[in-house]
Amino acid sequence: MEKLVALCKRRGFLFQSSEIYGGLQGFWDYGPLGVELKRNVKAAWWHDMVGGHNELVTPPGAPGTYEMTGLDCTIIMHPQVWKCSGHYDLFHDHMVDCRETRKRYRFDQVRGRWVEAKDQKIFVTTTVEADEEQADVQRRALKFFKLRPKDAESLKYDGDFATLDSVQEQEKVLGPDAKELGTLTEPREFNLMFKTTIGALGGEADTAFLRPETAQGIFVNFKNVLDSSRMRLPMGIAQIGKSFRNEITPRNFTFRSREFEQMEIEFFCHPDESHKWYSYWRDRRLQWYKDMGLSSDRLIMREHAASELAHYSVGTADIEYAFPFMAEGEYGELEGVAHRGDFDLRSHMEGKLDPKTKPMEVEKNEHGQPKHRGSGKDLSYRDDLTGEKYIPHVVEPSAGADRATLAFLCQAFSEDEQPDEKGKMQTRTVLKFHPRLAPIKAAVFPLVKKDGMPEKAKEIYGMLKEKMSTFYDEKAAVGRRYRRQDEAGTPFCITVDGDSLKEDTVTIRDRDSLKQWRVATKDLVAELTERLS
Repeated sequence: MEKLVALCKRRGFLFQSSEIYGGLQGFWDYGPLGVELKRNVKAAWWHDMVGGHNELVTPPGAPGTYEMTGLDCTIIMHPQVWKCSGHYDLFHDHMVDCRETRKRYRFDQVRGRWVEAKDQKIFVTTTVEADEEQADVQRRALKFFKLRPKDAESLKYDGDFATLDSVQEQEKVLGPDAKELGTLTEPREFNLMFKTTIGALGGEADTAFLRPETAQGIFVNFKNVLDSSRMRLPMGIAQIGKSFRNEITPRNFTFRSREFEQMEIEFFCHPDESHKWYSYWRDRRLQWYKDMGLSSDRLIMREHAASELAHYSVGTADIEYAFPFMAEGEYGELEGVAHRGDFDLRSHMEGKLDPKTKPMEVEKNEHGQPKHRGSGKDLSYRDDLTGEKYIPHVVEPSAGADRATLAFLCQAFSEDEQPDEKGKMQTRTVLKFHPRLAPIKAAVFPLVKKDGMPEKAKEIYGMLKEKMSTFYDEKAAVGRRYRRQDEAGTPFCITVDGDSLKEDTVTIRDRDSLKQWRVATKDLVAELTERLS
């Protein structure tokens, strides 16, 4: 992971936000290559889910045909949206504060291990990456027990690593940055939404929030889409956009950030068919990641246990990926596919629903009135063919564009041994992106900077640049130029040599197999287009 992070900085995939001022934790900027990669991830998702969808044909595994369309909603919405959706009251993480260091941690993300020495047993915690946890716990335990590194064998460990929320004896916990035991407070709720102010006065009535998800913008526009598009159910509404969550402990590179981008679909269907559509979207979304290059061995589909389900959820499955910064056998969420029932549309019609009631009813205040009043608008659907009227059920495939981009980077990163231009074996770093995702599709080189080769290469570069993302390079030996493009993940390199001027042909080099072949210049665009698809 350290090599990948270094490569991302060196080659311009990712930079920490505001780095010249020391950086801002939980915020990341995409550099020249990173922005192209992320745009390609979003473009592939949009094309495969929305733009390229044929509503006249039943896709493999689907219960029937369906329609797809898109939205682009505002980041700041009416505050009542978040009250009715449950975010205002329920969107919390549990946090603990350290009385010694004044630092704050997310309760369920602090990990540690029981360590015994000198007839005392304590729970030593850490917040470092998984592959560094044992070393950090050992270092902190030795320091606490006033032992030297050579005495490490005297430490006795009881059990594997566990999260802080599994520990009952808080007085025996050594906080992640503390020197004394029992300095962590009891966990308390911390609302994850970022507050902001609308207008110039800045009073309590002017408080608004940066959206923590893109889904609610789709729900409150459901009727607008129906009325303006004349679409029929089943129907999916998709959106790509920024979301914001005030994470207590952002960590693991871009995996857990405070500002991130989502790719979400809200799929509206008849209640009697919702379970079939839920199964379809689970399988469809898992297959998409495989089609885009993620290894089946590093992907799992995990159904949530009943105790894990959100208050609105009829069923939820997470598509998870074995990120290299996680412990062996652990996976991180890439995408959640949730069966949300009719919770969202009912909430925005009637008011915030009480998760303690089954079936859920509108939550009341002390005066017997709705705690958070809904819009009062009728968000039900009437089938114009059958006349049936119902509140649609919703299946939600919700993916993170940043997490997907990170997963594709982790999967693509590879090192092998290849001969350099002198035949000497060297370690080659290569990003083996799926061609659809690669930031640069092709690079054009003149073999040498003379004999008319640069002029011919620039002509070819101009021809390709109109069709695809292309890079031109004439500096250094050609072997070194190949290596630079391998690091950037460029699938194909085109070299112009002496024969190119005589025969009007060029050499194409494949990034992964290193095979080379010649093709006529006039056929180059068609050749690359076919291979990139």
